[in-house]
Amino acid sequence: MNMEFSLALPREAIGIPMVRRALGDSLRSLGVTEDCIADILLAVTEACANAVRHGGPANRYEVETAIGYGRCDVRIIDRGQGLIRVPERYPATDVENGRGILIMQAVVDEISFDIAPGRGTIVHLRKHLDWDEDAMFLNDRVLAAV
Repeated sequence: MNMEFSLALPREAIGIPMVRRALGDSLRSLGVTEDCIADILLAVTEACANAVRHGGPANRYEVETAIGYGRCDVRIIDRGQGLIRVPERYPATDVENGRGILIMQAVVDEISFDIAPGRGTIVHLRKHLDWDEDAMFLNDRVLAAV
């Protein structure tokens, strides 16, 4: 099954749980494992938090999701100043910020950035999906009954 959806959200933290709910529920309905869903949601949350924090002066950002062919692709698009550079290592333990991109890299299979200084950043996350066999069996039974 192929599924696509996009969300345009205010550049406020209140929108992040909406993204998590829409994406998590979509993946669960398809029978993706909870561990795989948790990895995707962690990466997407970090990317959305960066868009909220650094995506100004625009007052919104977008999340585009495509699920199909055994993978989940998510693009988080902001209209901020653009990412300056990708960190190569975690910051010191006494530093509060700076771990988001490295966390994303740790939990998804592919991550890339389309950076346009002064015009924004697109973070592209891709994760191959792991299937919950029990959920797949239940989904097949429900579809057969319809």
